[in-house]
Amino acid sequence: MLVEQIWTDNPLRNFHYLIACPETNEALAIDPFDYQLVLHRAKEKGWRITQILNTHEHFDHIDGNQAMVAATGAVVLAHANAADKIAGMDAGLQAGATVTVGRSVALEVLDTPGHTMSHICLFKKTGIPALFSGDTLFNAGVGHCHSGGAPEVLYRTAVEQLAGLPDNTMVYPGHDYIVNNLRFTLDREPGNQVAQKLLAEVERQDPNQALLTDMALEKQINTFFRLDSVEVIANLRRSFPDMPANPGPETVFLALRQLRNSW
Repeated sequence: MLVEQIWTDNPLRNFHYLIACPETNEALAIDPFDYQLVLHRAKEKGWRITQILNTHEHFDHIDGNQAMVAATGAVVLAHANAADKIAGMDAGLQAGATVTVGRSVALEVLDTPGHTMSHICLFKKTGIPALFSGDTLFNAGVGHCHSGGAPEVLYRTAVEQLAGLPDNTMVYPGHDYIVNNLRFTLDREPGNQVAQKLLAEVERQDPNQALLTDMALEKQINTFFRLDSVEVIANLRRSFPDMPANPGPETVFLALRQLRNSW
């Protein structure tokens, strides 16, 4: 599997992706909002885009679809429940389905609601695992839930699906929010030395050469996976003084998500 992460340099800080089969040069485009950038990169690589995958229905993930279809003839894939939200969708996908690219690339569909209720991620199991996470999981953060989602549902997705992925799973998110997300982590957990060190590195990085995290690192730097941290819970009490003495992980997650909405 060949992967190109494409930085858009727009105010929304989108990442787009091309996933290609090295045998056939067929490619899948993920969330090609800035379709011209994606088409240009595919041409540079000598790849032919045959499929478009929308992780969810927000405009900054789907608005390039029609122009890309016109340019390539690609088919549009998305969550099975997104047909009334994504114009021109050709096929609806459910959990456990396989998206095939060329002869040698197979990606499992994960149904990952929370950011929206029609959100999917793609998971590569073979070799080094990889997660194309859209707006469900970011580097050091998770997606918001105020545009068609639900934080309680996102909690279950994070805990029941994402946290159980292999530690060496590489994370390919839909946006570059790592600097702000690490600052939020450190606001909640100032003693997190791994996050401190990483923030110093990524504050200077070129998003065209963005750091890739894996799930092992996410569990160290992403406060939404650190729900039993004594320091995280103690600092939450400053904002939520009525929090129970021994809050459960869902209570901590929801409090963190509420704080992040206005942080």
